[in-house]
Amino acid sequence: MARYFDVHPVNPQRRSIDQVVRMIRSDGLVAYPTDSCYALGCRLGNKEGLDRIRQIRHLDDRHHFTLMCRDFAQLGQFVHVDNAVFRAVKAATPGSYTFILPATREVPRRLLHPKKKTVGARITEHPVAQALLQELGEPLLSSTLLLPDQDEPLVQGWEIKERLDNAVDAVLDSGECGTEPTTVIDFSSGEPEVVRRGAGDPSRFE
Repeated sequence: MARYFDVHPVNPQRRSIDQVVRMIRSDGLVAYPTDSCYALGCRLGNKEGLDRIRQIRHLDDRHHFTLMCRDFAQLGQFVHVDNAVFRAVKAATPGSYTFILPATREVPRRLLHPKKKTVGARITEHPVAQALLQELGEPLLSSTLLLPDQDEPLVQGWEIKERLDNAVDAVLDSGECGTEPTTVIDFSSGEPEVVRRGAGDPSRFE
């Protein structure tokens, strides 16, 4: 049964954040809010957590998982960016964008796109996600909480708890945070390609 945490959307309670981070470090899988919608997240090296996300969302091995990063310095440890890409990504972060970029050796092979050797990366503005990342000290391996039988992501924490009570270890509820997932920009060829239109304005990359 999932632990349920009702957290303040702007000033999340430190005790709740500490408890959830302990669960993540113990290879737990959590549902947490972002600035686009709720996401599933686990520790980067948590293979079982990765498999659980695939199972919940019915994903294949071509799905781009996202590294939810605290800031640009952390993001730079896990992806390769040249000067032009650096400027474009920096101008759009933090925000509701996911960038597909060539991965460094810091990223476990099982997270990479099998052909491109790329991974998704983003920096969120949401205070709860930022508090988690600050305390954890490493990125969260994440995926939008969009269930296979749903057209839109779940937006209510109680509903997530109800639907995924036996599939996740914790739910952080900070109220609604939107139904629109991030805009996805693929930089794997060096030039931006908008592959999904979402919460972030895609026009700056077109």
